Amino acid sequence: MAACVGHNDDFRLYFDNLATLHKRRVKYQRILATQPRPVMDQVGPRSLLEFGGLQDGLLASWLIWRKWIYDIDNRSAQETGYLFEPVLASCLGGEAVGARNSPVKRLSEAGQPTNDGRQIDCYDGVNQLAYEFKLRVTIAASGQGRFAEEMSFPTEARAAGLTPVLIVLDPTPSARLTDLINAFRLNRGSHYVGEAAWAHMEEKAGHTMSVFLERYIKPPLTIMAEREEALPEPLRLSWAADAIEITGRTQSYRIPRRTPRH
Repeated sequence: MAACVGHNDDFRLYFDNLATLHKRRVKYQRILATQPRPVMDQVGPRSLLEFGGLQDGLLASWLIWRKWIYDIDNRSAQETGYLFEPVLASCLGGEAVGARNSPVKRLSEAGQPTNDGRQIDCYDGVNQLAYEFKLRVTIAASGQGRFAEEMSFPTEARAAGLTPVLIVLDPTPSARLTDLINAFRLNRGSHYVGEAAWAHMEEKAGHTMSVFLERYIKPPLTIMAEREEALPEPLRLSWAADAIEITGRTQSYRIPRRTPRH
């Protein structure tokens, strides 16, 4: 590895990100293997909403499956958060910054900076850039408060003396995306959407790290986005003592199970 780093400074970053990706994948497989099966003390009262509408055994299984899937999805979101933004930030030559240490401060109603910081998806201190990452900007009615937060980010970044930059990976148009782009424009920021976003990240990343983006980050995001409008295929879920098996039309996904350590 030392010889590779000596030949190309970016190889260390490539190797670190690759190691981080596989570390998170291995950890998530361990989560799948040990996430406890829900018990009726947790989910039993929820049967009040559906009891009598279906057979008792089916209802009990439905309650257990959906709670386990909910728990797994939450763990998945958590692990993805630890992986996705820091990897993209490193490829852009910056780092993810939490609210506590952020140079971007929330503004009061009078437009004055407060002591409360704002998280930055990628802070490039050398070029004084504050990036905001979005997979997609939808017109969903939920998350009104969250969207107001997103709209205020470019104003607060500009107030901190930084140039706000919006990165949106999915180019699907929406009224909210237009509003968000306009907010960045009004604050003398930049925006990159769809292929322009990938091109910008690859340009900033340089030759070595652009290979990492093309090989490990772009394929799963673009391929999953292509299935956005497709109906989910029928699945059969089975739970045995040593494994959970998820069977689709042509393939199965087997998750080996083991007793979690306490």
